[in-house]
Amino acid sequence: MRKRLITPISQDAPSLDEGWLDLDDAAVVEVTSEKKEYPVESALVSGEMRGWRAADSGTQTIRLIFDEPQRLTRIALVFEETETERTQEFILRWSPDGGRSFREIVRQQWNFSPPKTIREVEECQVGLSGVTVLELVIVPDISRGAARASLKSLRLS
Repeated sequence: MRKRLITPISQDAPSLDEGWLDLDDAAVVEVTSEKKEYPVESALVSGEMRGWRAADSGTQTIRLIFDEPQRLTRIALVFEETETERTQEFILRWSPDGGRSFREIVRQQWNFSPPKTIREVEECQVGLSGVTVLELVIVPDISRGAARASLKSLRLS
């Protein structure tokens, strides 16, 4: 019998070497709020581990405005909540015309129940061309509690 050992693929977070778009060079980011210790670039730059956290409660938006229209095939998101039990909703949408109109990619709800359920990992396979704006809207608690939005990482390829 022939046998080979294979390395398991982690489902926790996207690997840093998977051909992700360098957002530092490709886009300007806009955000509705951020805690000083957890700036939005901490969720967008490879190698960062802190992630982003909103300074204010309520619905938050992270908007990537690309310098040049992009072709996207994959969008990977990781959310973490280690303290508050809540139901979060996020909406991911894109614009081909600089933000004048948007098309929804996904709308998803997730129940965080620390300490057991603290991480949501989403990977969207897409075939988008001419993306000028990508927008992530996070409703941290659909029951309108005082929870604050956070994002561990957002990667695009």
